[in-house]
Amino acid sequence: MSIPLAERLRPRTLDDYIGQEHLVGGNGVFRKFLETGNVPSFILWGPPGVGKTTLAKIVATELKRPFFTLSAVTSGVKDVREVIESARKQHFFNTPPPILFIDEIHRFNKSQQDSLLGAVEQGVVTLVGATTENPSFEVISPLLSRCQVYILRPMEDAQLQRLLDRAIATDPELRERGIDVRETEALFRFSGGDARKLLNILDILLAANEGRLTITDRLVTDCLQQNIALYDKNGEQHYDVISAFIKSVRGSDPNAAIYYLARMLAGGEEPRFIARRLVILASEDIGLANPNALLLANACFDTVHKIGMPEARIPLAEATIYLATSPKSNSAYMAINKALSFVEHDTTNRPVPLHLRNAPTKLMDQAGYGKGYKYAHDYGGFADLEFMPETLVGRRFYEPNAQNPAEAKIAERIRQLWKGKY
Repeated sequence: MSIPLAERLRPRTLDDYIGQEHLVGGNGVFRKFLETGNVPSFILWGPPGVGKTTLAKIVATELKRPFFTLSAVTSGVKDVREVIESARKQHFFNTPPPILFIDEIHRFNKSQQDSLLGAVEQGVVTLVGATTENPSFEVISPLLSRCQVYILRPMEDAQLQRLLDRAIATDPELRERGIDVRETEALFRFSGGDARKLLNILDILLAANEGRLTITDRLVTDCLQQNIALYDKNGEQHYDVISAFIKSVRGSDPNAAIYYLARMLAGGEEPRFIARRLVILASEDIGLANPNALLLANACFDTVHKIGMPEARIPLAEATIYLATSPKSNSAYMAINKALSFVEHDTTNRPVPLHLRNAPTKLMDQAGYGKGYKYAHDYGGFADLEFMPETLVGRRFYEPNAQNPAEAKIAERIRQLWKGKY
């Protein structure tokens, strides 16, 4: 069976590596690793197909370090301990530790990550993790604090062009077919900054056409529509489907939302990624129209963390339907964006009113700090007091959405309390 093009063209040295100039360029940190031989534990965070695994392998090969690898999808605590024991046996006195590479480290649960901690702390292994998810959310703090995090970026069209040119010029199978690239717009668009996807598309085009191959936008589009399951390993357009899911919940269509949820789960999407999106949806799109939505979404997120698949599909479905059928308001989202935009562009140093300042010292008390402040509970829960800086009196950032009953009540309460000020 033919080796996939992406594997045939996998770079073996940093000089062959395309992209991530900020890491592998002349002054890049990975050049320093190879020059000094000093490699800390680190995590590579970036989208699929940008060279995370390749970069880890290059470091291990160039420094002649033993290289152990685990997939967080298929490995349990027992596998982790076995690999660490193997690494311990190869770690001799005064020799650099072996490299343990963990793909999709964000899928490791807490107990699996805890099982790594001792080996990393003791220097038994140099841990290299790869993740498509923000490690701040998915990697436990003790482990994260012992790792550098390096961010990898999607490949730009110019870098994809270099990869395409190299593939056509150096790969024997492509040279034999006489590839003629007339147009690249569709090729690069479907690749989406993913080098592996670009090479997979070339493989599909080769398999679907005989003889010499002339690549045009039309050919690429037609071929991928016929071979969509090959184009994406799960038969899913990851970003398109999550976008449709979010917009279906926001648009109050529970049937479409559940459909896209099912597509994501069937395609192998990480359940915690979906749960995190639901928490964001509850805040951004439902907000004060139904504050319970955030509580339920957060409970769903915690439950998914605890139980995993396949049972996680149930709380995900419950939260999805609840959010989709809830009234919608983005007033809190708009309010903080409006306030942040104002603050970021405001060059005036607006002093906090004296009556709102604390007076922990006698001098501050004499200067009038805190004078005139009214404790709201002494006035039945509301005191007519000015809280804004003097130059912002009456400025509004929060605009209640009066189209839903919950915020209509908020708007009416604000109107009555502030007598038309807001």
